[in-house]
Amino acid sequence: MLDKHQIAKRIARELKDGYYVNLGIGIPTLVANYIPQNINVVLQSENGLLGIGPFPAEGEVDADLINAGKQTITMVDGSSLFSSAESFAMIRGEHVDLTILGAMEVSENGDIANWKIPGKMVKGMGGAMDLVASAKNIIVAMQHVNKEGKSKLLKECTLPITGLHCVKKIVTELAVLDVLPEGGFRLLEVAPGVTVEEVQNATEGKLIVGGEIKTIEV
Repeated sequence: MLDKHQIAKRIARELKDGYYVNLGIGIPTLVANYIPQNINVVLQSENGLLGIGPFPAEGEVDADLINAGKQTITMVDGSSLFSSAESFAMIRGEHVDLTILGAMEVSENGDIANWKIPGKMVKGMGGAMDLVASAKNIIVAMQHVNKEGKSKLLKECTLPITGLHCVKKIVTELAVLDVLPEGGFRLLEVAPGVTVEEVQNATEGKLIVGGEIKTIEV
């Protein structure tokens, strides 16, 4: 199975030259460390920054430079700082090409639940509502099953919904999957040592298997 860094590294291969990309809290923030050297992308943070670099080394930490998840970051040459209002105008104006988010659940129709567990303290939806409503493409980085071993790729989400019919691709510790427009998870790749049957057993929603299933390069 993939660890969180390997999930982020696999997602980084989905980036295209010239993309403006928003990285959500958690595993998505790690994508900044694995951007291929042959492409130029601009990472956007909803608290008001264009041009996020890799996470800082210990001697490079600047407490005034943080992302939306309050992690210290670096800035690349040409970075720009601005207000949160301008940042959300950028998001709502559909100027972000790709959003990478974590999720608690994703349905076979591409619905995402990633902000609230009833009865537990949470920080709130934050910018996720705007991102899922406005991004041109959404990739989810998540665990395939929860701590009890139950699937998080479902027929229908059971937790409060963040956005409907918006997720396009999912990368988990087990597999890479597309969410089809007509519904269903299409299996594209499996993690090293993981079988198609294991992915099927871990997926409650409709899993579509056909053609060549590749092994994820780690």
